[in-house]
Amino acid sequence: MTPRETIKKWVDVFNSANAVALSEFYSENAINHQVANSPVIGKNNIKKMFEDEFAIANMVCIIENIFEDGNWAILEWKDPDGLRGCGFFEFENSKIKFQRGYWDKLSFLRIHKLPFPKN
Repeated sequence: MTPRETIKKWVDVFNSANAVALSEFYSENAINHQVANSPVIGKNNIKKMFEDEFAIANMVCIIENIFEDGNWAILEWKDPDGLRGCGFFEFENSKIKFQRGYWDKLSFLRIHKLPFPKN
């Protein structure tokens, strides 16, 4: 599959809130860095991150654009509540090796009625 095709499948699995299936898209030593948070390193830690996130918020990703360049794909997304963001995905051997995401954490917390960080 191309990076573009993989991202489309990744979004389908993300929207099913299946952290185990979602983690299968990542290489063993993958890095997922959502810039509003600290980087998460390793497939098992990424699975745990998604488990924790799916447990506290009903997240839905609607594809706006997918751009592909070699072994990279960029996903521009929105959700039904108006939150928008983008993710950059680097692939190696058909697995996500590196992911970086940009989105507004305070808006996410407000939308999902989650507590704000104290610091």
